[in-house]
Amino acid sequence: MDNASLIQPFPGLRPLPELVARVSAPPYDVLNRDEAARLAAGNPYSILHVSKAEIDLDPAISPHDDRVYRQAGQRLAEMKAQGLLVADPAPCLYLYRLIQGDHAQVGVVAATAVEAYLSDRVRKHELTRPDKEDDRTRLADTLSANAGPVFLTYRRSAAIDDLVQQQILRAPEYDFTAEDGVRHTLWVIRERAVLEQLVGHFEALSRVYVADGHHRSAAAARVCRLRRQVAGRYTGAEPFNRFLAVLFPDNQMRILEYNRVVLDLNGLDETTFLERVSQRFRVTPTDGPLRPERPRVFGLLLGRRWFRLEIDPRWVDETNPIARLDVSLLQDHLLAPILGIGDPRRDGRIDFVGGIRGTDGLEQRVHSGSMAAAFCLHPTVLADLMAVADADAVMPPKSTWFEPKLRDGLVIQEI
Repeated sequence: MDNASLIQPFPGLRPLPELVARVSAPPYDVLNRDEAARLAAGNPYSILHVSKAEIDLDPAISPHDDRVYRQAGQRLAEMKAQGLLVADPAPCLYLYRLIQGDHAQVGVVAATAVEAYLSDRVRKHELTRPDKEDDRTRLADTLSANAGPVFLTYRRSAAIDDLVQQQILRAPEYDFTAEDGVRHTLWVIRERAVLEQLVGHFEALSRVYVADGHHRSAAAARVCRLRRQVAGRYTGAEPFNRFLAVLFPDNQMRILEYNRVVLDLNGLDETTFLERVSQRFRVTPTDGPLRPERPRVFGLLLGRRWFRLEIDPRWVDETNPIARLDVSLLQDHLLAPILGIGDPRRDGRIDFVGGIRGTDGLEQRVHSGSMAAAFCLHPTVLADLMAVADADAVMPPKSTWFEPKLRDGLVIQEI
């Protein structure tokens, strides 16, 4: 197991077993400030006091204020000092199973090489939003730790499958069901022979893919560069040369849609907006919320009315792996030309709503008056994600929503 390997064991910083359900929490980016505050209320152990430390400060303070990062660092230090988080005495790998309803997936928790990310062995499919990348960079650098993992996937390997299945027959370290009904189970792999086999099997993979966590992985690369500059000399063995990730086989992944809400209609009234949309889409009113049954179909919520949008096939280039994606079709033929949202990474007039919130989540944003319209999409398929990444191309931001979500704080990697 050398410094250049794709994955390595590491001494994970972990909650006491009796506290794991209270320490771990959903990832920072699926909760807004109010939701995180409610979830952590009355629970001083929650990792949300670290990953979203603004919940413990005056609501008037920006989430990007220096005080937020100092608060996060202080709370993590307290949790370590109080013995709530304890580091494994030797490097380990971890197996992490999530069960949501009848869906189950098992991944390997490992320290993954930043060099693999920089060389595109870890393939990306989205550009990051600068503000979010800055935020996660500052947090990881302040904490000297990665409290939440990057979600990676790889083309299924029978050798990895077989070894993982053998190991999960053992008694787990953690096994609990979270407040959202998802069951989380973690096994600790300490035996050197098994560690070497897993590292070797992953080393045989030519590439892996970022499923979720583009901002975390980009931030890890930035922290690595910063620390290399400060150190002047480095061997590659330093913990900052790696980032926390969970790697899942592609045949176990589940993708939901990633929907859009927009602040305004770019100066158009509803009638004119629909007329413009109908130039490239067939627009049909519906009796209620529409969750598209297939690609090339979109649900539109405008005020209190739902519409079915079906793009004219003439506008679809099936030979282009990016342009044919539903997220691209919506962006290129509606959001940009009609609503003037040319760069959804930076434009404050657009926001994104994960499919787990369903059409109710879209209606909440529009009916409250905070947004003018919402678009419900059909989920992107994993084969398309890999095809885009393999082509060294990128999807529009927020093209995929993976479920179930990994918990932050189950295993922390100190850097």
